[in-house]
Amino acid sequence: MLQKREKVLLLRTFQGRTLRIVREHYLRPSVPCNSPLCPQPAACRNDGKLLSSDVTHYMIPDWKIVQDYLEILEFPELKGIIFMQTACQAVQHQRGRRQYNKLRNLLKDARHDCVLFANEFQQSCYLPRERGESMEKWQSRSIYSAAVWYYHHCQDRMPIVMVTEDEETIQQYGSDTEGVFVVSFKDYLDNFWPDLKAAHELCESILQSRRERENESQESHGKEYAEHLPLEVLEAGIKSGRYIQGILNVNKHRAQTEAFVRLQGASSKDSDLISDILIHGMKARNRSIHGDVVVVELLPKNEWKGRTTALGESDSDDKASGEAPSEPMPTGRVVGILQKNWRDYVVTFPSKEEVQSQGKNAQKILVTPWDYRIPKIRISTQQAEALQDFRVVVRIDSWESTSMYPNGHFVRVLGRIGDLEGEIATILVENSISVAPFSEAQMCEMPVNTPENPWKVSSEEERERKDLRRTHLVFSIDPRGCEDVDDALSVRALDNGSLELGVHIADVTHFVAPHSYIDIEARTRATTYYLADRRYDMLPSILSADVCSLLGGVDRYAVSVMWELDKTSYEIKKVWYGRTIIQSAYKLFYEAAQELLDGNVHVVDDIPEFRDLDEKSRQAKLDELVWAIGKLTDIARHVRAKRDRCGALELEGVEVRVQLDEKKNIHDLIPKQPLEVHETVAECMILANHWVARKIWESFPHQALLRRHPPPHQEFFSELRECAKAKGFFIDTRSNKTLADSLDNANDPNDPIVNKLLRSMATQAMSNALYFSTGSYAEEEFHHYGLALDKYTHFTSPIRRYSDIIVHRLLMAAISKDKKMESKENLFSNKDLEELCRHINNRNRGRTNPTFLLGVSGKPVIVLWGCASYRRRSVRRSSLLSSSSVCILKTKTRKLRSAAYLMGLFTQSGQTVYLYLYQGEGICAGLTLPFGYNQA
Repeated sequence: MLQKREKVLLLRTFQGRTLRIVREHYLRPSVPCNSPLCPQPAACRNDGKLLSSDVTHYMIPDWKIVQDYLEILEFPELKGIIFMQTACQAVQHQRGRRQYNKLRNLLKDARHDCVLFANEFQQSCYLPRERGESMEKWQSRSIYSAAVWYYHHCQDRMPIVMVTEDEETIQQYGSDTEGVFVVSFKDYLDNFWPDLKAAHELCESILQSRRERENESQESHGKEYAEHLPLEVLEAGIKSGRYIQGILNVNKHRAQTEAFVRLQGASSKDSDLISDILIHGMKARNRSIHGDVVVVELLPKNEWKGRTTALGESDSDDKASGEAPSEPMPTGRVVGILQKNWRDYVVTFPSKEEVQSQGKNAQKILVTPWDYRIPKIRISTQQAEALQDFRVVVRIDSWESTSMYPNGHFVRVLGRIGDLEGEIATILVENSISVAPFSEAQMCEMPVNTPENPWKVSSEEERERKDLRRTHLVFSIDPRGCEDVDDALSVRALDNGSLELGVHIADVTHFVAPHSYIDIEARTRATTYYLADRRYDMLPSILSADVCSLLGGVDRYAVSVMWELDKTSYEIKKVWYGRTIIQSAYKLFYEAAQELLDGNVHVVDDIPEFRDLDEKSRQAKLDELVWAIGKLTDIARHVRAKRDRCGALELEGVEVRVQLDEKKNIHDLIPKQPLEVHETVAECMILANHWVARKIWESFPHQALLRRHPPPHQEFFSELRECAKAKGFFIDTRSNKTLADSLDNANDPNDPIVNKLLRSMATQAMSNALYFSTGSYAEEEFHHYGLALDKYTHFTSPIRRYSDIIVHRLLMAAISKDKKMESKENLFSNKDLEELCRHINNRNRGRTNPTFLLGVSGKPVIVLWGCASYRRRSVRRSSLLSSSSVCILKTKTRKLRSAAYLMGLFTQSGQTVYLYLYQGEGICAGLTLPFGYNQA
């Protein structure tokens, strides 16, 4: 029987009045306790994650411990942790979304022995807040009361240790209930985990940071920064239009002076601004850090400044270069922070001389973040000299208005600077990439495929799926050595004279159930990460490289899209979507498929499926395969031409194959040679993505996951227009169609590299494509600028992209809806889907813009694929020259001593030419990589 209570909330309105809100709060006699000692598991409904049965005690952290020591609670050695609902809500309200999501992910992670107990919905645990009682006291009282109930619920068989930093709570409850202990976090570690050295060191680092912060606030009298405005003032100002909300983006090349706020939410719709807001200088930034959601007040127009148009090594370059800033743009100052998106930061320690120059107290050290956009962080440590040659992880604790720098604490050492594994660890931390092994609970959900127990198609699936194994020639075309084969193709002539084109995608969702352990892990990872010498899979290899992979000669489940086409015009007559069973006849690599397309049949000796055939069968199958590849190419040409007429862009990107030596070190970068068969496969995938996007949007117009590509800001094309003008070309950037036509016409017959360079610069000007929920945007905003499609999504790579898994589930639900069947898929609401899209977009930034450490010829060099900051900057005094010389862009250079960024590469006269950008120097080209310029 539910019991109703009333919660009274007093909220302040934007007009300053106090509003009394009464909310109904229902209490239940039982909620899941998730303990194996539960005397009534059926009543508690313990059907989810359970605590381990081999622990000596249960630990319950109070709200302050969860806030301040969550990184220690993440240690897998700490087991039997019960997070109370009261503590979790305190984190959500006081520490923001990032910290709260970390806590949620910890609770979902099967590798960690912790559970959530909804104490505020349990009848015996719920305690109303007393009149005059502070929020902090009520939270501690509620958590202790729940701890006592939990002890008795387990029939007094498991001691409970409540951990708190509040001395008054320890004194009040420490000996109140036998079997329930209340101790400080340091005492808990000392008594229960004396040998867990890493936890003790981290705890001491956090405590030291807190002590330093308290001492600093007592000693400081003057303020370095203005105080942030209260939350209610910020919210009222945003609503009235006085203030503007957005995300802070710091210019990596002018980190001390230039940042931009990109409008977000209501601000972007209600504001008349059409550009970002410039935040000039650290004072105006007011303690906000790159990625924070900030509130900005615009300055008067006579105080507006222009962005700096030159790249420089330091902020002092502005004055030295004599370059004038661009036209004034909206300029503002930060008056508050709505959400702090702080994360782990990789830092380096100063030299011994710099430590000595930092002041009298050498234990307080200013460390330099690896990411230039983050300010120096003050930490307290006695290991500064020993850690000078190492990459170290720190976390920011606070940034007081009286301090020039944020305060943080030491977390762990990653490795020595220049060491490959240490640098790889740095890349992963900086991009928030988790590479922990899959847990036992996750692997228990996986199918089995061993020689003793091979996986096979079930009879139930044979009844429900369309079987294509005997009717369709299905084959895949992938890079040589590819293991995770997501997609396969088919084409055949129908009895009615039409053609049938098929795209067949691995049916990952058959094996990954919604809300399962592996689904939660895949959602967290969001994508597979590829590095030069390794990869980190989104799904376990039993799925990604085996049971889901569409390998040749084996039965596999697929989700297929098949079109009936006119045999001459290739116009689409109708389309079919559904689950299928396929057997790929050939696992081709791109070069072999291209040779067959070109008529070179001798390549069949390199295709394993042809080796054991007699001559007659071999010729018949070869003719069938060559016809299929040729017909697919004809169809792809037609599809591409149709998109070209609508303004599809052909851009120049960095695509390389990494050549490793026998020691797995990177020996060279080999440019990918463009083949027509690449375009054939790509066009088939684009077609499938487009038609699936249309289908799921028609069925679920307010909760479909699509992918949009907004038009770029016109200012980003200024470098492209300037360089084209130097060669006598005009680039019209008003639309994707005019841009595509201009690039097609910008051909110098004496210098073919010019067009490659211009297309590369156009690529740099592009905005990022983003996943979104259709309920959050108007239909006219769905458009994909680069592909010239009104609707687009990602459907074709579910093995390595979580977005595709969601799209597969949406497609299955749409098919069920058409058949008027009850859908088995649990679809996200628009709000939840939009939050998931934000998460996937963030993870994809880590995947597509990571820094790769390349050990070339024994010398390390940092190479950034697609320098995001460059697209907003002009190259100083550049002029386009003939490619007969090595330089492509000539700059007024000094001694090259800055970071180098690889922007593109191409082949000229049989030699690889690398196009790279020196920070502060401009774009140059050479026959070798710029060795020896490492990132500090």
